[in-house]
Amino acid sequence: MRRYAPILGLGLLGGCALKGDVRKVELQVQDVRAELQHLDSARTADHASVVALLDGVAATLAAQQLVLTQLRGDVRTDLQAIRQEISTLQELTGQSQQRLSELRRRLEVAPAPVPDSGVPATGTSPGQMYELSLQQYRRGSLATARIGFREFLRAAPQHERAPDALFYIGETFAGEHTDSAAAVYEAVVRQYPRSVRAPAALYKLGLLAEQRGDVSAARAHFSRVVAGYPRSDEANLARDKLQRLGQ
Repeated sequence: MRRYAPILGLGLLGGCALKGDVRKVELQVQDVRAELQHLDSARTADHASVVALLDGVAATLAAQQLVLTQLRGDVRTDLQAIRQEISTLQELTGQSQQRLSELRRRLEVAPAPVPDSGVPATGTSPGQMYELSLQQYRRGSLATARIGFREFLRAAPQHERAPDALFYIGETFAGEHTDSAAAVYEAVVRQYPRSVRAPAALYKLGLLAEQRGDVSAARAHFSRVVAGYPRSDEANLARDKLQRLGQ
């Protein structure tokens, strides 16, 4: 206000001012108006800058909000996937427990025998024990069937189905443990040479020898089938094998 005092004073004394003084006052007024316009322009520019800054902040906040929304959605999706995996694991665990329970039940099918009497403690007859073990074998439960056949042989080693039980024990090994299978087949021939399982066991020994590339042993086993059991079905098969092996 102090800088505009001379102008105001001249205005009050306008009646007494000279023409040159009036001109000076007019020029000063013009300067004041220009300065005021400049101030208004500066304020307008400052206002525009503030508005632009606020718009930039708003845009940044909106972008961050979008990122947070997407992140929240991703987290929700991940949580759903984790819950699904947990549910799957729980289901698989339940299935495993169910299989273990089923295997335990199957193992309990063959009761422990009493060696002195040759009869299972639960009263299950040897014949029933054999049939139960055979059912397990036909179902593909080879380990369970093997246990049952062994228990059957402990309970009734002189039973008429004993050669069959021992032969089936060899069959449970044949797919993966050929050495164990061969040992059992040899036991069948040695312990029950007059049974119908003896030529079958010999023929199986010939097949195992052929599979491992021992042609000499294979011929020997097939020859024993033909010589010892010429009327058996296995003898006809053994003759064909001998011809193919170039006897």
